[in-house]
Amino acid sequence: MDALYTAVATATHGREGRAVTSDGKLDVGLSAPKELGGDGKGTNPEQLFAAGYAACFGSALGVVGRAAKVDVSEAAVTAEVGIGKQGEGFGLAVTLRVELPDGLDEETGRKLVEQAHQVCPYSNATRGNIDVELVVE
Repeated sequence: MDALYTAVATATHGREGRAVTSDGKLDVGLSAPKELGGDGKGTNPEQLFAAGYAACFGSALGVVGRAAKVDVSEAAVTAEVGIGKQGEGFGLAVTLRVELPDGLDEETGRKLVEQAHQVCPYSNATRGNIDVELVVE
């Protein structure tokens, strides 16, 4: 693959540190969520992953919508990223909730969501590695 763009970010001190992009546009304090024993005062990798996946999937939905000549510009994507024990380590699971625009029939919407799942870079990166559930609302 020839990269069209490369994002660069550096994290220090794991879940209790900072994450900063090379251009300085993202600079966030990190902390583990209370559910994992942290103070929950900062953001965490799961939230960052959820935000990125939701935005990327929304863009992929726009691409397939435009190709099908269907306006999905008012769609909203919510990514729920769960973390839990998996064997000796930890694993992730994702639920993508796609709220389709009013007036778009469910069959067409489901088809577009499934097509977006095939072209979204996050979906392609996670396919076969973590469970991803698609929910069309």
